[in-house]
Order: sequence, then structure tokens, then C-alpha cells
Amino acid sequence: MPVLPEKDAHAAARALFRRNLAGEPLALTSVCSAHPLVLRAAARLARAHGQLALVEATCNQVNQEGGYTGMQPRDFAALAREAAAAEGLPEAQLLLGGDHLGPQPWRKLPASEAMARAEAMVAQYVQAGFAKIHLDCSMRCADDPEVLTERVIAQRAARLCAAAEAAAGDVRPFFVIGTEVPAPGGMGEGHEIRPTSPDAARATWATHGDAFAESGLDAAFARVAGIVVQPGLDFGNAKIEHFAPAGAEGLTAAAASLGGLIYEAHSTDYQRPEAYKALVAGHFAILKVGPAATFALREAIYALEAIEAEIVPEAGRSGLRAALEAAMLADPRHWESHYHGDEVTLRWLRHFSWSDRLRYYWAVPEVELAVARLRATLDARDWPLPVVSQYLPDEADAISRGRLAASVDEISIARICRALTPYYDASARHDLKETK
Repeated sequence: MPVLPEKDAHAAARALFRRNLAGEPLALTSVCSAHPLVLRAAARLARAHGQLALVEATCNQVNQEGGYTGMQPRDFAALAREAAAAEGLPEAQLLLGGDHLGPQPWRKLPASEAMARAEAMVAQYVQAGFAKIHLDCSMRCADDPEVLTERVIAQRAARLCAAAEAAAGDVRPFFVIGTEVPAPGGMGEGHEIRPTSPDAARATWATHGDAFAESGLDAAFARVAGIVVQPGLDFGNAKIEHFAPAGAEGLTAAAASLGGLIYEAHSTDYQRPEAYKALVAGHFAILKVGPAATFALREAIYALEAIEAEIVPEAGRSGLRAALEAAMLADPRHWESHYHGDEVTLRWLRHFSWSDRLRYYWAVPEVELAVARLRATLDARDWPLPVVSQYLPDEADAISRGRLAASVDEISIARICRALTPYYDASARHDLKETK
């Protein structure tokens, strides 16, 4: 059974987007992560703020071949539902999304084969109850020219849309198009961040409209709710480009000419709280966050391991950071092309980069075992508050006031919630009548 039937998911989201375009401060926080504690944090915040919980998986994380998490779409859907249930979030407030769904995982194959696999993937996402589908065919495949034309990108997106429609039956997803996102690995040296021009956004919308119409997908195109654009923000391994609202004024003014579409902003991690409110006011009604959530998780886990080192004999410690380092060195494909420098620099980048390539390794069995040891070791002990205060001062105060349980999972979720709260604070409570 889908998480939300179309009449609820589509209607509630589109109603929210229409109200945003009319000037109301309403938006969806899109949490893109497959980590169970991140999903629980998203559900907890959505419940507390009276908002829909939009959680998304990327085509690299989750696909019919398992992705880097080992999960297929139905597995991610089950994990998200479990997280929502654990936090008491009604199922009607959970919205599943698929991000960058296209041939990306198979881009080294010829386009015909890569697209066939992408079609199968999109079908599985829809069948698993994903209500928001981001169609992204901007990446070149093995036999493609260096740069794809907008028309080819749109035609391939229409092809995937047709696969989604065929798989949907009576449950129809809504779509997001466009791909104005930073280069893989985030902002590099000399990489200039420029907001998408209004003309480029209109061209993407028009070209996709033509391609969908040529494929007999007019009804599906009417369910295209948003377009991904670059508002003028980014982050890299050690620097953050903060949002300047003036740079996106052209996009804000152009929103009325896009047939009711709102904007989706990717890579909004680590922005200042006021940036999210400005983005929502500028019709960026979907704010995507990913690495900032797992960065916060890592902060909590490493602080907890430091506490462990103070109160647990060496022989009984988890060895968590060492397990992560070993996993990253044994399989460097997720970070080696993104991090550069001498050995000292590479070491701190592996663990502390804003880009957080470490997030790819939480599901490694040896790392999962180390986390389980940390949980078992610490959760079985009383934590001396002076030691906790050294590494987690805010959490120590919350524990002393009875507001936070002294457990590995609760400390981790609290730290993730702190990172994500500015997103939820940027939107007013959602009108959830249509989802009940």
C-alpha cells in the first residue's frame, strides 16, 4: 500500500505549493538520506512542526541493484515507514521521494542500456509508493556526446515519466524536472556559483513540456510540480557559499511564468537560518538537505566515542573511528576523486569534510558492528555529566534537566535535529486536512 494515495500526496503538496506562490511561507524540507537515525530525526521534526515529512533516496543510494546502501526502493520505503512509526508520525504525513532518478548509476554503459535500467528503477520507485519523482537525465552515457542538448534530456525524462505512469496504476506520483545542481563532490576551487537565469528555467520547462506532449504525457506534465534550479549557494570540502537573496530575485519574479511550478533548491546544507526563510519567500518551496544531516550524526558519534574513551577500559571500547578509517581506505571509490592533498589533509577530509563522503560507509558491516558496540557499551553505563559536558555541553545540560535520554541513539537524533531545525522553522505549519 502506498504511503499516501495520490489524492492526498499530490493534492496536499500541490496545495502547499500554490499557497507558497501566493506568498505564504510554506515549504517542504526534503531530507535526502538512507540512515535510520536521520529518517527518525526528520519524522520527529515534521511531527513537532505539524508538517509533512519528505524523505528522499537518490538513484545511487537506492535502486533495483541495491545502490551503495544495498537497498531497493521497497526496502527504503519500509525503513522510512519504520522511522515514522518509531517517532509517532502518522503515515499520512510521510511523503517519499526519489531524487535524481535517471541513468546516473549506469552512465558508463551505452545510453540504450542505461536508460532501460533507469526505466526499471523508476517503475520500482513508483510501485513502492514514492509520490515525488525527480526525473534527471542530464548526465551523459558512454556513447553520448560530451554535452547533451536540453531536448535530449527532456526526451529521456519523458521516457522515464512514461515508465512511472505505466507502473503507477491508480496511484499517480507528481514530478520534479531540472538539474541545476553543483558538480559531483560539491564546490571546488575556482568553481563560480551563479543562480540559474530565468530564461534557462523557462527553457527547461518549455522543452520538457514539448517532449512530454510528443509522448502523449500531457496529463503527467500537469503533475510536474517543481523545477530544480541553482539559487546561488553551495558548499565544498572546507568552504560554504552563503545564499544572497538579491542574486535570486530574477528567479523569484519569474516563478509566475512557469505554469504554477515552484523551485526546488539542492545543496542547501550549512546555510544560515535566515537563508532558508529567504528561500521560502523566493518560491523555493522544496529545500533539499543531505550531507549536513549525516555530518551532524558523525559529530555526535565521534563525541560519544570520546566519552567512551574516558569511561570504558580500552579493551572494551568500540573502535568506531578506526573502523570507519579502515573502511574508507579499503574502498576509496566514494572519496578519492573528491579529496586532494597530502596524507594529513586527506585524513581530516575523510572524517570532517563538509561534503561528508564518510556517509557512504555507515552501512559497511564492520562499521555497523562498531556502532553496535558503542551503543551496547555506553547505553549500559551511567554517564558522568562532567565528562559529557566536555564533549557535548548542550546535551549534558538537556540530560541534567531530564529533557534528553543519555543514549547513543537519542544523543545522535538530537544532534541531527539541531542541524535540521532551521529548515522546518522556515515554513509555517502545513494544513494537513487533506492528508487525514
